[in-house]
Amino acid sequence: MSIPVYVVGVGMSQFGRHIERSLQSLADEALSTALRDAGAAQDDIEQVFYTGVTQGPFMGQTAVPGQVLLHKLGLVGLPVWNVENACASGTSGFQLAVQALRSGACDIALALGAEKMNIPDKSRALALFEGGWDVLTADENATRLLELGNGIEVPPGSESDRPYSRFMAIYAAMCRFWMKSFGTTQRQIAAVSAKNHHHSVHNPFSQYRQSFTIDEVLAAPPITYPLTLPMCSPLSDGAAAVIVCTEAGLKRLSIDRRRAIRVAATSIATATPRAPDAFDQAVCRRAANGAYEQAGIGPDEVSVVEVHDASAVGEIMAVEYLGLVPMGTAGAAAEAGDLSIGGRIPVNPSGGLESKGHPIGATGLGQIHELVTQLRGEAGLRQVEGAKVALQENGGGSIGYEEAVVTVNLFTR
Repeated sequence: MSIPVYVVGVGMSQFGRHIERSLQSLADEALSTALRDAGAAQDDIEQVFYTGVTQGPFMGQTAVPGQVLLHKLGLVGLPVWNVENACASGTSGFQLAVQALRSGACDIALALGAEKMNIPDKSRALALFEGGWDVLTADENATRLLELGNGIEVPPGSESDRPYSRFMAIYAAMCRFWMKSFGTTQRQIAAVSAKNHHHSVHNPFSQYRQSFTIDEVLAAPPITYPLTLPMCSPLSDGAAAVIVCTEAGLKRLSIDRRRAIRVAATSIATATPRAPDAFDQAVCRRAANGAYEQAGIGPDEVSVVEVHDASAVGEIMAVEYLGLVPMGTAGAAAEAGDLSIGGRIPVNPSGGLESKGHPIGATGLGQIHELVTQLRGEAGLRQVEGAKVALQENGGGSIGYEEAVVTVNLFTR
């Protein structure tokens, strides 16, 4: 990590249900904003890493989605890579852009993610997630993961009669596994959701900006026990862009150097065979340890965090695996306010995936947008005071008992 790399431009659309908007318009908004933010022109971009997942299954654009979209945006003739790593696609594209800079292949690179997930056939949209594991053993995968929830009584009336992704049932099973293993309660899980929805009120890019109390989260329509609707991320449309550069690239841009945020570490890990209670071997733990080692930064030095909370339990698990709190204590920490803005270690000041939204290929880049904004001190009413070190975790897919891939990045002022 000897070659300094900086985030100099970030941009994103509001995540949400944008039926009337095209994929091109969402991507153009994110790109144009990032270019202005970096003091850059399109001609300054030397390589592009595109992270869109839905163009193939929903639009039939099964190949070169990045080249097709970028051509419409006026970015032509450049090296373009299409990156797919399930829900971790955005951050994977970002990490490849950083690698390109460190290799000397270029001095200014772009990571851009864009998705249109809201389509007329919602069941087809939800089915997209079924491609995030070994499709040849899908039923075996589901059975293995759903068994994690055995042993916790499911109250009557806690199952939605509306269709939802099978992965939400798996997240619910993981909730119950945490309940059995650590004594985590449904109220604590609801506290995570209430916190994130409260944070999102002050985020203009968030899909939902409605605050909930813990009791309101618990009283909301059920998905499957212990999850209720506000505890789960929605289907989202949106785009996000991040521009990174070397020292040489920085000198070519008109950005105030004080707004350039250093990339302190990028780390990625993939699943290994492990028992469900082998927590020290978890893919998220291994990715985090790699990032801490690269940066020479420990979890006690982190100021602000964005993690992958496709459901509220995702935040609980990530915060524990990242070493920000001891295993089994994140639920209690959320309930006590430790993970809120103003608390000991603010997590998901953007509102997280539960509130901000989850347009797969743009999600990780949206997390980076938030952390760069925080480190610049430009987050307004959701600003974490004195933020100096930011941590991002972004996971995707499923193999065995964990995510197929987890990316972890550290950023510093």
